[in-house]
Amino acid sequence: MIKVGIVCPYDIFAGGGVQEQVLALNKIYNESGLKSVIITPRPVGCKEDYDNIVFLGRSRPIKSMHTQSQFSVSVDTDKIDQVLASEDFDILHFHEPWAPLMSRQVMSRSKSINIATSHAAIPDLFMAKTIERVFKPYTKSILKYIDVLTAVSPTATQYIAQMTHRKILIIPNGIDVANFRQTQPDKRHSSKKRIFYIGRLEKRKGLQYLLRAYSSLRTYRDDVELIIAGTGVDIDKLHDQVKEYKIPDVSFVGKITDDEKIEYFNSSHIFCSPALYGESFGIVLLEAMASGLVVVAGDNSGYADVLSGDGRMSIVNPKETDEFARRLDLLIDSENLQKVWNNWAVNEVEKYDFSVVAKSYMNLYKMAYEKKHNN
Repeated sequence: MIKVGIVCPYDIFAGGGVQEQVLALNKIYNESGLKSVIITPRPVGCKEDYDNIVFLGRSRPIKSMHTQSQFSVSVDTDKIDQVLASEDFDILHFHEPWAPLMSRQVMSRSKSINIATSHAAIPDLFMAKTIERVFKPYTKSILKYIDVLTAVSPTATQYIAQMTHRKILIIPNGIDVANFRQTQPDKRHSSKKRIFYIGRLEKRKGLQYLLRAYSSLRTYRDDVELIIAGTGVDIDKLHDQVKEYKIPDVSFVGKITDDEKIEYFNSSHIFCSPALYGESFGIVLLEAMASGLVVVAGDNSGYADVLSGDGRMSIVNPKETDEFARRLDLLIDSENLQKVWNNWAVNEVEKYDFSVVAKSYMNLYKMAYEKKHNN
């Protein structure tokens, strides 16, 4: 039986796209008979141990420009050697290995097959050209330890493709499609048409442009409302924008639970994510698609990777206020366009179910293992 260690450089319990993917894949692997454990830094304040999780080092909060993450900055190399010897992994799968520093320390000491998956777009990890230049030498030093390169989307390949001509396999992120399918009566028949956003409240997410478009929309219809879920560094600026321009029926609901998110999906008419840049994929778009909720999304390359075919009608330039408002207006009301979009989405989203994504990775593990042991 192949044994896999899934390496996550971030605080595994802090939430976030990479962590959600790692936790879900680890669960499916073990349920499928593949032995798997997560290797991750111990979160600040965490003293407990967990089944199928090996802690190496400790995570620390690191702020970069307008966002903050927690990841490991150092690990005891003797501890790494001890874990690798005792676990005897056939495969080590590094998610976002370019994030310092644990992944490189483990990878450089590994005798297993090393597989790397890129999740982030360049601005999401490094935010500025000067930082990118600092990290390129670091990344190049890691490439020699990697046997197989993968990425979650074409956009997520862009950083690594600058430094190697090696093939990069695309295996997308996943969601639990069944979890978002409507299991309760449709709650979209309220007096107001609800536009819903969930995510970080920071500049690159484009909320200031959503507020402008929504304000424009309210000049000619009063039957819409805007719900904004999430927290972030721009929350005060967004509140001030609503107050200064007297934008009506905007609610900031803060951080919400997964169950509350599903409730909002089921009670909204449009999901809007106007991100400007720094998106390599768009997991939340898949969640809305699985919920039967029509999407309006920013025209960044990561979202375009997901919203192909008929889904392209969702894409808009958030900075073009009038067109943004018209797109919201059109997709709120047009039953014909909603039908076309939902027919596309219900079929498209199935290929992103965690079961499909996990199978793709397990097939990759098998091929890499057989290649190594047959040579």
